[in-house]
Amino acid sequence: MDVEILKKVALFQGLNSAQLRKVGAALKTVEFPIGSHVFHEGDTGLSMYIIAEGKVRISKLVPGIGEEALAILEKGQYFGEMSLIEDGPRSADAIAHSSCALYELSREKLDQVMFTDKELASVLLWTFVRTLSARLRETNDKIRAFFALSSFGPR
Repeated sequence: MDVEILKKVALFQGLNSAQLRKVGAALKTVEFPIGSHVFHEGDTGLSMYIIAEGKVRISKLVPGIGEEALAILEKGQYFGEMSLIEDGPRSADAIAHSSCALYELSREKLDQVMFTDKELASVLLWTFVRTLSARLRETNDKIRAFFALSSFGPR
């Protein structure tokens, strides 16, 4: 696996070349034809994915409306990383928007890599913390904006 793509993944940008090679060795390539599910909302998550080729649509099924696309991810972007740090169910569907090749990183493989390299583990865990913190802040801002525009907000 070419570590150049890992260098571009925000989650791994704090790692040095040797650490990137360790992570790269833990990846498995999987392919999905257009329209197939990488995973479904509610599934137990055991892996994250990095897009090597193609596009993946992250979406939720809205009752009475249908599929609501939340994002269309492209080469070099990643998804499903929450499953590496928690046992909760998947929060959305991931669907091959085009035929795609993905690098899969399982929680088990990542645990093995982090167990053998404590510095790598520290860098990754802090990156996870910053990523999740930024997402929480973004969600709070969206909720604040929603309430400001709705009848629930202060008058």
